[in-house]
Amino acid sequence: MSKKLLPPLLVVIGLLSACQVALPPLQSTTKPAALVTDPAPTEPTVVSSDAAPQPGLVMGWVQDENGPLAGATVRQKTSGDFTLTDQEGYFELENLSEDRPQTITAWSEGYFVGWADLTPDQTGPLTITLKPYYTSDNHEYNWFSTEGADGSASCAHCMPCYTEWIGDAHSSSATNPRFLSMYNGTDLAGNQSPLTRFTSSSDYGFIPLAPNPNEAYYGPGYKLDFPDTAGNCAACHLPAQAAHPGLAYGGDPNLAQGIEQEGVFCEFCHKIGAVALDPKSQLPYPYMPGVLSLQLYRPSGEDQLFFGNFDDVTRRVSKLPLESESAFCAACHYGIFWDVVIYNSYGEWLESPYSDPVSGQTCQDCHMQPVDYDYFVYPDQGGEIRDRKGIFSHYMPGAADPEFLAKAARLESSARMEEGRLIVDVTVSNHNTGHKLPTDSPLRQVLLVVEALDENGTKLPLVEGPVIPAWGGEDGSRQDGYYAGLPGRGYALVLRELWTNISPTGAYWNPVVVEQDTRLSPFQEDRSQYIFQADQEGRIEIRINLLYRRAFKTLMDQKGWNDPDILMSEQLITLGS
Repeated sequence: MSKKLLPPLLVVIGLLSACQVALPPLQSTTKPAALVTDPAPTEPTVVSSDAAPQPGLVMGWVQDENGPLAGATVRQKTSGDFTLTDQEGYFELENLSEDRPQTITAWSEGYFVGWADLTPDQTGPLTITLKPYYTSDNHEYNWFSTEGADGSASCAHCMPCYTEWIGDAHSSSATNPRFLSMYNGTDLAGNQSPLTRFTSSSDYGFIPLAPNPNEAYYGPGYKLDFPDTAGNCAACHLPAQAAHPGLAYGGDPNLAQGIEQEGVFCEFCHKIGAVALDPKSQLPYPYMPGVLSLQLYRPSGEDQLFFGNFDDVTRRVSKLPLESESAFCAACHYGIFWDVVIYNSYGEWLESPYSDPVSGQTCQDCHMQPVDYDYFVYPDQGGEIRDRKGIFSHYMPGAADPEFLAKAARLESSARMEEGRLIVDVTVSNHNTGHKLPTDSPLRQVLLVVEALDENGTKLPLVEGPVIPAWGGEDGSRQDGYYAGLPGRGYALVLRELWTNISPTGAYWNPVVVEQDTRLSPFQEDRSQYIFQADQEGRIEIRINLLYRRAFKTLMDQKGWNDPDILMSEQLITLGS
């Protein structure tokens, strides 16, 4: 058939006004006599008067071009102590330390960081004038480069976080072979499945058919179902490509060049100034993934802007509180296809106790923990020593990190003999993640495998208890990851294609229904009991493993993915002599 099922409807519009940073109106006040005209944001300013100095104390004003700024943060650079300006823009900063440069910085939301250097003969109050940063985005901007290096490599000579980012999955989001093979409908060797066949229906028009069992098949792919469109995968996976006008729904990963191949790269994240969220749900708007829900601040003129989490960096920088909030991650970690929520780690966090602003934790608290060094720029490149609690790792561990996964769930078990039967009780709890376990990609699953062996190594037969479902690998031999039918449990979001009834499916770009969701919500416990036929005498060994799997076994076989299961937790119980 020549006609094809239409791809998911995405409303491609300009960024919502909610993305714009609006500067609050300033109150009309009388300008203090010591105030001066505003300097450029890259030049320090010192103002003196005849006031007598006091040891360890500096005072002054913070203003913008219109007058005093109330609530501005003022600190001695790199110090943990700070003060806020009053309604007249006035501040007093005490306990200045003389063992570091005497630079006083000021910052207010919507402005570049400003500063003033104290000189040895400083005798009077300071005035720091802040310059608002631009609130527009230049779609023709050429991403940053320096010292002959382009893209994120331009950060490498100064910043240790570059090597962390290289080891993070965000850096390979555009080139991940699993992602590309799902997009193109190929296996890892490049073999492509046949294009999807369609048939007519009196009720629905043209609908897709299941793959022909007589033809070689290498798994599903977006380009098999919609060969004439590019989809919106690039909106999250290739933001540099999707950030071009008109490409957010149309960027093709196969055509990526240059910095587009760096996936979610350094400057992209540090150019994000706002995220558009529905004020009622606090979620991204439907069908607005990735860059469609983000406000970027790319310069058109000479000004340059990078957002960070410090308010005292004196070089084309502004602090962005959003960078420390889970909402910063929302645009790419919440996604709806055909009115079904598929990606939802942000929404799951929002519904959990972890989102409590007082007692909870943010995404960054777990995935960007403090580093074990005390600078974010190498000291030999001018970096200053800081409290390491404010410097966060860009490794961002997640689904591919065994050590990180080992901390996610708690496994508890016990075993006892009763009247010739072995009774094993197991509890799996999601005690340490702020979202469901597993989360995001519906390909992922967690498997609980329970087995009991006698002293000869023979498996004891299960009399009563749950078994791993068919999607755990329909073999049951416990060889090469085929666990279906063995004692245990499976935790996954299982989707079924509406037209072909394929289940589980990874082709969530097609209309799907949620067949079952057995994943564990935050703090949820799952208790299961297994009763084995056993002899009262002899030694019995019970092995309990909790495994993390990147994709359903059938799909992995089709695609040629060889990612091994990751052991999250294991327990060994021995009964008898």
